[in-house]
Amino acid sequence: MAHDPKLLQPILAGAAPPDLNVTFRPMFGGVFAYVDGKPFASLSDVGLALKFAGSERDALLAVPGAEPLRYEADQPASKSYVVVPESMLSQPDQLRSWVIRSASALPAKRVRKQA
Repeated sequence: MAHDPKLLQPILAGAAPPDLNVTFRPMFGGVFAYVDGKPFASLSDVGLALKFAGSERDALLAVPGAEPLRYEADQPASKSYVVVPESMLSQPDQLRSWVIRSASALPAKRVRKQA
């Protein structure tokens, strides 16, 4: 099913906890979501994909309907982004737990030294 990235944006924003500062920017014909300036979600015609690594990525891929992000069928699968199952888009509580897990896995914000 083809998705409209702009319609996925309020779904992700609604699933994010209020203390998570999620921002959005258009990117490559879709929208990317950021926390503290770091990308953690891709919203495209393919669906809503969250960024994960290692066992967290494997855990989401084990959920029925989840799949590695692939913008085009002939492209290799992403090693870090996983498209959430279609059913999760209408279950904000279930989506929220994955949003929190993805945002929590982002590298800590670096503190810049002042000159």
